[in-house]
Amino acid sequence: MSATGVNNTTKGNTLSQEQLAFRNAMAHLPAAVSVITTNGVAGRCGITASAVCSVTDSPPTVLVCINRGSAMHDIFKENAHLCINVLSDEQEQLAMHFSGATKVAMEERFSWDIWEEGPLRQPVLSAALVKLQGRIKEFKEVGSHSVMFVELSDIHVSEEKDSLIYFNRLFHKVKRMAI
Repeated sequence: MSATGVNNTTKGNTLSQEQLAFRNAMAHLPAAVSVITTNGVAGRCGITASAVCSVTDSPPTVLVCINRGSAMHDIFKENAHLCINVLSDEQEQLAMHFSGATKVAMEERFSWDIWEEGPLRQPVLSAALVKLQGRIKEFKEVGSHSVMFVELSDIHVSEEKDSLIYFNRLFHKVKRMAI
C-alpha cells in the first residue's frame, strides 16, 4: 500500500504512473454504493460496487463493471440475472461485508434477516434505497473488467431514505433535500 492507501501492485505487477493517476482520479469521482447480488444455477453471491451507471431508458438499461479476476465474475455471467441494491446511508457495514473487508463468509451474509426474494428470484436487500432487478443482456470485456449491460424489469425506489456514496476512498452519507 502507498502512503495514499492505494495498492500499487496488481497481481504482482507494479502499476504505471498512468494507472495510479487514473485510480486516484476515479477515487475523486463520487459514486453511489451498491451491493450487486445474483442467484441461479451457478450459485448465489454478491459484491460491493460503485461502478454502476445508467445507459438508456428505452429499454431501461444500466451498466455494471466487475473485475474479470473476481471469483464472482463467472457466477454473474452464468446466472445472467442480478439485482442492484443501492445502499442507504445506514448500510455502510453491509458495504464492508460485501467488499470482503470483514471476512464474513458469503453464505452467512445471505443468512441475515435483511433479504427478500425478488420477482426474478434474485436476493433483494429489503431496506435498500433503490432496488433494480434485471437480465444481463451483454458482457463486454474491457481491459481487466467486464461491463455487464443489464436490462431492468423491476425497479423500486424508497423516497424516504438518504444515500451512501464513496468518495476519496471513504464512505459518506448524503442527505436528501426537502423541496
